[in-house]
Amino acid sequence: MHFISDNLDQYVVQHSEEEPELLKALTRETYQKVLQPRMLSGHYQGRVLSLISKLIQPKTVLEIGTYTGYSALCLAEGLQKDGQLHTIDINEELVDFQRRYFDASDYGAQIVQHLGSALEIIPTLDLSFDLIFIDADKENYINYFHQIINKLHPGGVILSDNVLWSGKVIEPLKADDISTKILLEYNTVLKEDHRLDTVLLPIRDGLTVSIKK
Repeated sequence: MHFISDNLDQYVVQHSEEEPELLKALTRETYQKVLQPRMLSGHYQGRVLSLISKLIQPKTVLEIGTYTGYSALCLAEGLQKDGQLHTIDINEELVDFQRRYFDASDYGAQIVQHLGSALEIIPTLDLSFDLIFIDADKENYINYFHQIINKLHPGGVILSDNVLWSGKVIEPLKADDISTKILLEYNTVLKEDHRLDTVLLPIRDGLTVSIKK
């Protein structure tokens, strides 16, 4: 989803950091072999994720929703040398695909894959995190938030993807549109939670940055 003209969007991309060759290859293979390739973070948002991670320099990262591993690789670029990124996805068919690209990167040994329901896996992680990226099924965003908020270090950052939901958040809500309803509630939760400072950025389909006080 683009909220600016295609020409202006192209200018923005052209004047941002280049996409690494490994991620270009991952994108090509995702489009060739995997359903719903539009779920990829993509060049521009990927560079945003990378830059935020480099600013934070996290020791521990949690990603909820791996897909083919693009965003995990972007977030891993900012990891400390002894840091770890834990990424969770429910799709067993993509595990080997992800691992192949993780191991082809400089961060393979630092990326830990978890297969299964994030709601079941998160409570088993005896860790706290500097950076958390939420990008799995939208209907569980609020549930994820309640599970991770106490696992986030003070000064840690939550990144929440797709929070504008193709602009549906400002359209009349349909009775059967559960995802939009939950995202509307979620956006309010982030804005009103006194433990957070939150800014919603109109990047691609909406990316919220929340810092824990």
